[in-house]
Amino acid sequence: MALLTSTPDCLSRNGYKEEKCQGLIDALYNCCEAFYNKNGDSATSASCPKPDLLRLKLKQREEHKA
Repeated sequence: MALLTSTPDCLSRNGYKEEKCQGLIDALYNCCEAFYNKNGDSATSASCPKPDLLRLKLKQREEHKA
């Protein structure tokens, strides 16, 4: 639960610059990925992007790291 409150706080403190909060965003996306892996793509969460968008974001982040 702390992750859900820490991420918006980090973004707010840093002028909504995602690069300043990469660790928290990565952790949130990894948590969401585990959620969908466990519950299936039809599961819903107010805190997670839809599964297709999440997979795209994870792929983009991985490509950006390379």
